[in-house]
Amino acid sequence: MSELLSEPQQAPEKKIYTISEITRKIKRLLENAIPSIWLEGEISNFKRHSSGHIYFVLKDENSQISCVMWRGRNNGLYFTPQDGMKIQARGNVTVYEKRGNYQFEVLQMQPAGLGELQMALEQLKQSLKAEGLFDEQHKKKIPQYPEKIGIVTSPTGAAIRDLVSVVQRRFPSVQLILNPVRVQGAEAAGEIARAIDEFNAYGDVDVLIVGRGGGSLEDLWAFNEEVVARAIFRSKIPVISAVGHEIDFGISDFVADLRAPTPSAAAELVVRNREELLHTIQYLAQKMFGRITANVNAYREKINYLANSYALRRPSDVIKQYEQRMDELNKALEMNFTHRIEINKRQVESLRKQLESLNPQSILKRGYSICYREQNNEIIRDAAALEIEEGLHIRFYRGRADSVVKKIYSDKDHVS
Repeated sequence: MSELLSEPQQAPEKKIYTISEITRKIKRLLENAIPSIWLEGEISNFKRHSSGHIYFVLKDENSQISCVMWRGRNNGLYFTPQDGMKIQARGNVTVYEKRGNYQFEVLQMQPAGLGELQMALEQLKQSLKAEGLFDEQHKKKIPQYPEKIGIVTSPTGAAIRDLVSVVQRRFPSVQLILNPVRVQGAEAAGEIARAIDEFNAYGDVDVLIVGRGGGSLEDLWAFNEEVVARAIFRSKIPVISAVGHEIDFGISDFVADLRAPTPSAAAELVVRNREELLHTIQYLAQKMFGRITANVNAYREKINYLANSYALRRPSDVIKQYEQRMDELNKALEMNFTHRIEINKRQVESLRKQLESLNPQSILKRGYSICYREQNNEIIRDAAALEIEEGLHIRFYRGRADSVVKKIYSDKDHVS
């Protein structure tokens, strides 16, 4: 650009620039001359592209400038920009060569003033609530007697001193493990979330206390950021939010398993008073001893009553009565058994006689005989089945004989 201004008006050979060349010169001149700066203004014409980039105009009462914030930058926003919102933006003045327009490339954005912070807080609160991060069903139970407590806070603030003081006073044997973080500033939220994840990876703690001492809304803002809320929600270890604001609730309070108004209050909630526990144990021990003593006395009286009863004073009489009863039962059993045997004997004898009457030997004994065919020992039941000169075996009650058929008679024939 300086070359153009210094060239003589009537040069013998003039330099012809293309639009791209002059735009590129303007771009270098503008971007090198203006460093990264902060701007404050009101958002208008806000648009979120399908690519994830956001485009808007930042204006004041007299002027306006086109702005762009790339997807990689706006993903970390803790509030939703919208038309009419007043913001502060840090970035660089650049030139979009294709159109020859200058614009403001936003690197960082935050609401301007407490009202905008409150609006951003409410927006995030509603969004996380809709996702279910505040639901009671996700709340984990705080252990009654933790042995190890993980603490996420500043190593130099009053919060850690108060926590240590309360725990040592109430239960000195409880072990405290500090994962030091920054609790305010641009990097604080990421450090807090990372510390919570590290404790979960470590695993050897019973409960986490996450917080800091009091401060303004801007000072406490790290505990209202989404990255912290999601770290608390995914923690497998129960989390107590202990941010020093007695009246207002922050995002971390809603997501945590338990909310304490201050770090000291968190320590008092999670750590029981050792002296009070000792007094309780002593009271229960005395009560238990009294109950046992009463039971022993009651059983002693019962034993004395039984010892003086007729059954124990005259045990032989009781035994004799039982022996007599046993004799009676034994006699009744014998009689029943004998009767049953007689019945069975009679039944067996009856069956024996029936079998005997059906025995072929008994029939032969009465003068009958059985004829068998000599060839195959088949019993002959019909004379018509015989043949002349066929051999027969005849069986009698005693002995047997062989014979030959000489003549065959039918039932009609008279046999003399």
